[in-house]
Amino acid sequence: MLPPRGKYMPVANINGQSINYADTGTSGDGPVLLFSHGFLMDHSMFDEQVAEFSARHRCIAWDERGFGATPATDHFTYWDSADDAVALLDHLDIESAVFIGMSQGGFLSLRAALAHPQRVQALVLIDSEPGVDPPEALEGYRAMVGHWLSDEPLGEVGQFVAGLILGEPELSAEWIAKWEGRRDAQMEFAAQTLLDRDDITDRVGEISCPILSVHGEQDQSIDIAKAEALQAAATDARGLVRVPSAAHAPNMTHPQIVNAAIADFLVTL
Repeated sequence: MLPPRGKYMPVANINGQSINYADTGTSGDGPVLLFSHGFLMDHSMFDEQVAEFSARHRCIAWDERGFGATPATDHFTYWDSADDAVALLDHLDIESAVFIGMSQGGFLSLRAALAHPQRVQALVLIDSEPGVDPPEALEGYRAMVGHWLSDEPLGEVGQFVAGLILGEPELSAEWIAKWEGRRDAQMEFAAQTLLDRDDITDRVGEISCPILSVHGEQDQSIDIAKAEALQAAATDARGLVRVPSAAHAPNMTHPQIVNAAIADFLVTL
């Protein structure tokens, strides 16, 4: 057994990237947990989960390309991000992990399960899906990105986006302040990845590992019906946990419910 790890922020130079990550917890008998964040967020969105599970699991939380302290230097896809996640496991000498992904983090986790099935022990998908956004949503996202890349204050756009993701004023104010300090050209690369992602809905049945879905009932970004459809298509579906009154990031706004769902899932593996 490895000794307990304190939280620190090293960098893994992998796949031509400089991946910022935190390695916390112990290597006990439970599986390693790999946390992948959503669009516009960073590894810290999983602080409540790492605090909960690091006493019993080794927890890896990382900043994906273009977010947090991980730069994006060129165009990339979520298949590239999936490769980053697996390369990070290689860097840390980890054979396999439970991939816990919120929204965009789920997009890359699904692709990791398809491209590297032996490395993904199970999936926990928080407000995520295998599909793509409808044209009207894409138009709105492109307008949002254009504003983000401008010199104008985030203002109402920031408030709207924070409302979609979080739906809580205090958390929204905290993240809007973070976003104001991160407005650079990297956003263009990350946004193109989000908006141009491929549809892997028809491939969900190829994933053999267990899949748990956790979803906010008030999510306006990804409707909970998409989680229902994913569970219906999954080979080893472990159910959908609905989080009442939660928006797009229930692990932040309703951590007790989400943590309990993850804990119940982990004991079945």
